[in-house]
Amino acid sequence: MAAFQGKVVWVTGGGTGIGAAAARMFAREGAVVAVMGRRREPLEQVAAQIAKDGGTAIVEPVDVSNREQVDAAAGRLLQRHARVDILVNNAGLNLVNRRLAELTREDWDLVINANLTGAYNMVSAVLPAMKTQHDGLIINIASTAAKRVSGVAGIAYSSSKFGMLGMSLSLTQEAWQFGVRACCICPDDVNTPIMQRRKVKYSEEILAQMIQPEDLADIIRCVSLLHPRTSIPEMVVTPTTVRPYTPAESGTPS
Repeated sequence: MAAFQGKVVWVTGGGTGIGAAAARMFAREGAVVAVMGRRREPLEQVAAQIAKDGGTAIVEPVDVSNREQVDAAAGRLLQRHARVDILVNNAGLNLVNRRLAELTREDWDLVINANLTGAYNMVSAVLPAMKTQHDGLIINIASTAAKRVSGVAGIAYSSSKFGMLGMSLSLTQEAWQFGVRACCICPDDVNTPIMQRRKVKYSEEILAQMIQPEDLADIIRCVSLLHPRTSIPEMVVTPTTVRPYTPAESGTPS
């Protein structure tokens, strides 16, 4: 039997990068996967590939920062499948102009609402079903920006990811009594489209040295296969190749 046969998994930010890789992995392993994100077209592409490979995917366009949209999407999915076993909270964004001197109040709101409030909105949407089941796993994809601040990530992104880590650890402390576990995965540089939001552009050689989305999908799989009596509250993942940031990346004087 496939590892996740009969499971229902929701993946936000599922149209590209880590989310797309995780959605494909869960579908290959037998799960019904709700692929969630703001833009329908990339979600449809991921779902089509899953269907081609023999899996089952549901496309659910949703802006996670919009609580009404999240609640409506959750209602549709729960009406259709009556349960949710795993939530991968992966939706997130960053800015091009991300340093304090460049940041606007609107920029701050955009990042915090998408990365932190959006993650909470999804947690809030799945918790009632998981409590009823007395079983569930919430995997929050943060960043090493949740562990250390830098000009590379920027003030808003770092704040959002510190917040996500705090939220996830709070879930670990409180949600176990309902049978719900949480894991916050903090990867360093991952070769995803968010890299295109940096002012410094990387060569194919450098991109190949970064963590790849499929690597994160493998880690998500391992966490998801743990026996419910065992939890990993947080995990830091880094590329094997150590590459110091340049002044141009970090925004520090050269």
